[in-house]
Amino acid sequence: MEQTPEVPGLYLRLVALVTLLLGLNDAARLLGVSSGQISPIAVLGTTGFVYLGIFCLSRLFAAVGLWIKASWGAVLLIGATGVELALFIIGSRDVQMSAIGFAIRVVLLAAILAILIWGLRLRLTAARAHD
Repeated sequence: MEQTPEVPGLYLRLVALVTLLLGLNDAARLLGVSSGQISPIAVLGTTGFVYLGIFCLSRLFAAVGLWIKASWGAVLLIGATGVELALFIIGSRDVQMSAIGFAIRVVLLAAILAILIWGLRLRLTAARAHD
Protein backbone atom coordinates (compact mmCIF):
# COMPACT_ATOMS: atom_id res chain seq x y z
CA MET A 1 0.00 0.00 0.00
CA GLU A 2 1.40 3.31 -1.09
CA GLN A 3 1.02 6.58 0.78
CA THR A 4 1.19 9.99 -0.80
CA PRO A 5 3.29 12.59 0.99
CA GLU A 6 1.34 15.13 3.01
CA VAL A 7 1.70 18.80 3.64
CA PRO A 8 3.23 19.27 7.11
CA GLY A 9 0.46 19.19 9.67
CA LEU A 10 1.77 22.04 11.83
CA TYR A 11 1.51 24.57 8.99
CA LEU A 12 -1.96 23.34 8.10
CA ARG A 13 -3.12 23.46 11.72
CA LEU A 14 -1.76 27.00 12.09
CA VAL A 15 -3.83 28.11 9.09
CA ALA A 16 -6.82 26.29 10.61
CA LEU A 17 -6.42 28.19 13.89
CA VAL A 18 -6.21 31.55 12.11
CA THR A 19 -9.30 30.60 10.12
CA LEU A 20 -11.13 29.60 13.30
CA LEU A 21 -10.25 32.88 15.02
CA LEU A 22 -11.40 34.87 12.00
CA GLY A 23 -14.66 32.90 11.91
CA LEU A 24 -15.23 33.47 15.64
CA ASN A 25 -14.55 37.19 15.16
CA ASP A 26 -17.21 37.25 12.45
CA ALA A 27 -19.60 35.38 14.77
CA ALA A 28 -19.01 38.02 17.45
CA ARG A 29 -19.83 40.73 14.92
CA LEU A 30 -23.03 38.86 14.01
CA LEU A 31 -24.03 38.73 17.65
CA GLY A 32 -23.39 42.45 18.07
CA VAL A 33 -20.61 42.12 20.64
CA SER A 34 -18.84 45.30 19.53
CA SER A 35 -21.86 47.37 18.49
CA GLY A 36 -23.28 48.00 21.96
CA GLN A 37 -27.01 48.72 22.03
CA ILE A 38 -27.32 48.94 18.25
CA SER A 39 -28.60 45.87 16.41
CA PRO A 40 -26.02 44.18 14.16
CA ILE A 41 -28.59 44.20 11.36
CA ALA A 42 -28.86 47.99 11.68
CA VAL A 43 -25.07 48.33 11.60
CA LEU A 44 -24.41 45.93 8.72
CA GLY A 45 -27.68 46.13 6.79
CA THR A 46 -29.73 43.07 5.94
CA THR A 47 -27.63 41.98 2.99
CA GLY A 48 -24.36 42.63 4.84
CA PHE A 49 -25.64 40.60 7.79
CA VAL A 50 -26.49 37.68 5.49
CA TYR A 51 -23.10 37.89 3.73
CA LEU A 52 -21.29 37.97 7.07
CA GLY A 53 -23.30 34.98 8.27
CA ILE A 54 -22.40 32.97 5.17
CA PHE A 55 -18.72 33.90 5.39
CA CYS A 56 -18.68 33.16 9.12
CA LEU A 57 -20.14 29.68 8.73
CA SER A 58 -17.92 28.96 5.75
CA ARG A 59 -14.81 29.89 7.73
CA LEU A 60 -15.83 27.86 10.76
CA PHE A 61 -16.48 24.78 8.64
CA ALA A 62 -13.27 25.38 6.66
CA ALA A 63 -11.31 25.54 9.93
CA VAL A 64 -12.67 22.14 10.92
CA GLY A 65 -11.88 20.76 7.47
CA LEU A 66 -8.33 22.08 7.61
CA TRP A 67 -7.84 20.73 11.12
CA ILE A 68 -8.82 17.20 10.09
CA LYS A 69 -6.79 17.60 6.86
CA ALA A 70 -9.75 17.22 4.54
CA SER A 71 -9.39 18.71 1.08
CA TRP A 72 -12.83 20.32 1.23
CA GLY A 73 -11.62 22.61 4.02
CA ALA A 74 -9.10 24.29 1.74
CA VAL A 75 -11.60 24.56 -1.11
CA LEU A 76 -14.23 26.08 1.17
CA LEU A 77 -11.75 28.58 2.59
CA ILE A 78 -10.54 29.64 -0.87
CA GLY A 79 -14.11 30.06 -2.08
CA ALA A 80 -15.36 32.05 0.90
CA THR A 81 -12.31 34.26 1.25
CA GLY A 82 -12.00 34.81 -2.49
CA VAL A 83 -15.64 35.87 -2.84
CA GLU A 84 -15.42 38.13 0.21
CA LEU A 85 -12.27 39.85 -1.04
CA ALA A 86 -13.73 40.22 -4.53
CA LEU A 87 -16.89 41.83 -3.15
CA PHE A 88 -14.81 44.20 -1.03
CA ILE A 89 -12.48 45.13 -3.90
CA ILE A 90 -15.30 45.90 -6.33
CA GLY A 91 -16.75 48.26 -3.73
CA SER A 92 -19.79 46.44 -2.37
CA ARG A 93 -21.19 48.39 0.57
CA ASP A 94 -22.45 45.17 2.10
CA VAL A 95 -18.98 43.79 2.84
CA GLN A 96 -17.17 45.82 5.49
CA MET A 97 -13.69 45.19 6.84
CA SER A 98 -10.76 47.14 8.22
CA ALA A 99 -7.34 47.37 6.60
CA ILE A 100 -6.02 44.81 9.09
CA GLY A 101 -8.94 42.48 8.32
CA PHE A 102 -8.24 42.83 4.62
CA ALA A 103 -4.55 42.06 5.14
CA ILE A 104 -5.35 39.00 7.26
CA ARG A 105 -7.69 37.66 4.60
CA VAL A 106 -5.12 38.21 1.83
CA VAL A 107 -2.44 36.42 3.87
CA LEU A 108 -4.88 33.61 4.67
CA LEU A 109 -5.77 33.22 0.99
CA ALA A 110 -2.08 33.18 0.02
CA ALA A 111 -1.31 30.62 2.75
CA ILE A 112 -4.04 28.23 1.68
CA LEU A 113 -3.07 28.57 -1.99
CA ALA A 114 0.52 27.78 -0.98
CA ILE A 115 -0.72 24.68 0.84
CA LEU A 116 -2.64 23.52 -2.24
CA ILE A 117 0.33 24.12 -4.55
CA TRP A 118 2.65 22.40 -2.08
CA GLY A 119 0.36 19.37 -1.89
CA LEU A 120 0.07 19.16 -5.67
CA ARG A 121 3.84 19.32 -6.09
CA LEU A 122 4.32 16.56 -3.52
CA ARG A 123 1.81 14.34 -5.28
CA LEU A 124 3.37 14.98 -8.70
CA THR A 125 6.83 14.21 -7.32
CA ALA A 126 5.55 11.00 -5.75
CA ALA A 127 3.83 10.02 -9.01
CA ARG A 128 7.03 10.62 -10.99
CA ALA A 129 9.07 8.61 -8.49
CA HIS A 130 6.58 5.76 -8.79
CA ASP A 131 6.91 5.62 -12.57
